[in-house]
Amino acid sequence: MSEKKILILNEHQIAQKIDRIAYQLLEDNFDEEEIIIAGILPKGNYIAEKLKEILDKIAPFKSRLMTIDIDKQSSSLKAKTDTDIQICNNKVVILVDDVMNSGKTLAYGFGVFLDVPLKKLRTVVLVDRNHKNFPVTTDFAGIALSTVLKEHVDVILNEEGVENAVYLS
Repeated sequence: MSEKKILILNEHQIAQKIDRIAYQLLEDNFDEEEIIIAGILPKGNYIAEKLKEILDKIAPFKSRLMTIDIDKQSSSLKAKTDTDIQICNNKVVILVDDVMNSGKTLAYGFGVFLDVPLKKLRTVVLVDRNHKNFPVTTDFAGIALSTVLKEHVDVILNEEGVENAVYLS
């Protein structure tokens, strides 16, 4: 059986989706002085960086980038951040990942902020697959796909010599 890949989003479409999400974040946080954009490594962080670049041009508020490294294979929360988590005190945090499959990664992402009093926490994904095992929803998604469980979403971002794209296989 051959593995057939279907192009869902090309590089231009990915850029458009990220741009649209940035404007939605602007609308949702217009009155804020500063927001924290927390990208989950590796691909969520790439999207977070792009969102920050756009927001730095269009938003009246300051945006700060935070990187979260989550052990996605662990059965308990094991995560590290590149900055002190206390910078999030009483601020809006935007948690960013590339694909929402089961919701486990975003649930672990929430766990990073459990001991910090936040103003609000929003979630962003490029692709929402609608197959949640955890009661997690996304606030902003580039595209929502209704797929069968055996299908796989492959997000290619920031790989040398390869164009950014989203495939369904």
